[in-house]
Amino acid sequence: MITRETHDNPTPTGTQSTQSTQSTVHEHGWTVESSHPTSMGQVLYVRCEACGTRRLDLQHHTQAPPAALSKDLT
Repeated sequence: MITRETHDNPTPTGTQSTQSTQSTVHEHGWTVESSHPTSMGQVLYVRCEACGTRRLDLQHHTQAPPAALSKDLT
């Protein structure tokens, strides 16, 4: 399963103090690394293919989209 989400990622641009950061938009492409059933639904351990960020999702029903349980972890 792959889901997509847009994420603003501040990135340092250099050592000059006039412009220390710039905002780039990164669209995460979440891929399920593993999952297991719980009393609340299916817990999904997902990772972004592009940047390697990981997140924990919960899918209450097989027909419902998963929802994030954690913040993005790099």
